[in-house]
Amino acid sequence: MGQLLAVATPEEAALFMGKLPLPVRLIWRLAGRRKYVRYMRRVRSDAGNPQPVLKMLMRRANRVAVALYRRSSGRIGGTAKGLPVMLLTVPGRSSGLPRATPVAFLEHDGGYLVAGTGGGAKTEPQWFRNLRATPRAHIQLGDRQYTVAVRVPDRTERDRLWQEVVLAREPLFARYEHRSGRVIPVAILVGPTPGSTR
Repeated sequence: MGQLLAVATPEEAALFMGKLPLPVRLIWRLAGRRKYVRYMRRVRSDAGNPQPVLKMLMRRANRVAVALYRRSSGRIGGTAKGLPVMLLTVPGRSSGLPRATPVAFLEHDGGYLVAGTGGGAKTEPQWFRNLRATPRAHIQLGDRQYTVAVRVPDRTERDRLWQEVVLAREPLFARYEHRSGRVIPVAILVGPTPGSTR
């Protein structure tokens, strides 16, 4: 719950909390919130090696977010920080198994633009690495599902899209790039392809 509420807008948080049974809401308010804050403080501390714990936490949070999005047809998890969110499913680079991730997007030229910000992480997100390795992806927008073609632009086009589309519409992405210390990659999801609605 803590991970979901951390990325939710106030409206999404209210919708999510409003659908929970009263005892669960009370437990969260009386003990859960404090426990989550203490846990995250411990996970983010420099003591030991927090990376395995963070990865496990992020995988679990991703599974919960995907399940909530699917179950609610995007009513829960359909936006993050004011941006629309899709479920993006692509095969894993090594396993070939489908991997679903909620991803914020911008509509652009009849398709969708996604950026591998990772919230400002130093390394490129796994979902973007998987996306880079496939020509097609499956997306869910609310209750609609489509197959789209994937195109990762070259550096010149990427820089133009970053300035003219991404930063022009969402200046907060500049903070992610600054924090990450890397060039944030973008991909264009072209489509939906004809006849791909499911």
